[in-house]
Amino acid sequence: MASETRKLSIATVTVSDTRTKETDESGTILAERLLAAGFSVVEHHIVPDDPDQVSTLVRRLADGGIDAVVLSGGTGIAPRDNTYEVLDAMFDKRLDGFGEAFRRLSWDSIGPRAILSRATAGIVGKTVVFSLPGSPNAVRLAVDAIIAKTLEHAVALVSGQKVQHHHHREGH
Repeated sequence: MASETRKLSIATVTVSDTRTKETDESGTILAERLLAAGFSVVEHHIVPDDPDQVSTLVRRLADGGIDAVVLSGGTGIAPRDNTYEVLDAMFDKRLDGFGEAFRRLSWDSIGPRAILSRATAGIVGKTVVFSLPGSPNAVRLAVDAIIAKTLEHAVALVSGQKVQHHHHREGH
């Protein structure tokens, strides 16, 4: 762990045709869990399940130098769920392990329906992007079990900082 580093800047995005500031439970939980993990949530947006609006917003955030963007919603297989396709087309690098790990952990609580999640992650420019399902439980699981434990390291690697690798023996 780097000592006395600046807090990472994170933008959160709720992708939904129906959520408002008042009803955005997952967006609220997302911010709470990221803050609890020691990150700084500097912007929050609610955008409809519209490919152009999602891509425009993510591109603007990445171009603006934000460290990470965490989206919730739009990752299912319903006709309006387009977030996966939008981000997949934008990623300079994909982090396939995030979606794999998220579905593996989801399996423990929801069983085989975990395969219907298209949670994903990748790099846009020098910004780390995570895309989570819209359910409050999915947001909690993703942030607490994965994002909180990997984001600082991912941002350091993407920004080209020298990162000290700690070799933990965890079944490797």
